[in-house]
Amino acid sequence: MLTNGINLWKWTGAIALTFAFNVLPSFANSANFKPIILSRGFQSSSGVVSGFTGGSISLPAVTTVRDRQNQLCLGFGDPTPDPIMELRADFPELTVEIKSRDLDTTLIIRGPDNTFRCGDNTELSRDAQITDTGWPQGTYQIWVGTKEMGVRRRYRLSVYE
Repeated sequence: MLTNGINLWKWTGAIALTFAFNVLPSFANSANFKPIILSRGFQSSSGVVSGFTGGSISLPAVTTVRDRQNQLCLGFGDPTPDPIMELRADFPELTVEIKSRDLDTTLIIRGPDNTFRCGDNTELSRDAQITDTGWPQGTYQIWVGTKEMGVRRRYRLSVYE
C-alpha cells in the first residue's frame, strides 16, 4: 500500500510540474488592462490607457531591483502587468508617463530582451515617468505601482514618441 501511495505522490507531482511549466507562463503574458499596440508615427490616442493600481506585492520582488541604468525600481502593486505594450517597430525614443492627480506612482517596464526601465517622480510631479532611448520592437510588460502598500489609485498611462 505504501508503494501505491508513493506512486500516487510521484504522479501528482508530475501533474503539478506539467501545470507549472505549461500553464503558468501564459499568465505572465496576460495583463490587467487593454494592450497598447504602437507603430511608428502613431496617433497620440493610440498610446493611452486608463486603469487602477495598488496592491501589497513589492514590484521589485516580482520584476527587478535596479534597471538598465542602475536606477532603483520601487512600488507596490499587482504581480500581473497592468497593460502590455506591443511595439511594431523599433523606436529611437519614447516617453511613458502616468497621470494620477499627483498621488505618488511608480513605473516598471520589462522589454522583450528582458531589459528593465524604472521610473518614479518627475521634477514637477509625484507621478512616474520614463523617457528613454533604444526601444526595440517587441512586447513590453508595464507595472504601475504606488509608494504605499495596499493603496489603490486610478491612473492614465500615456506613451509619446
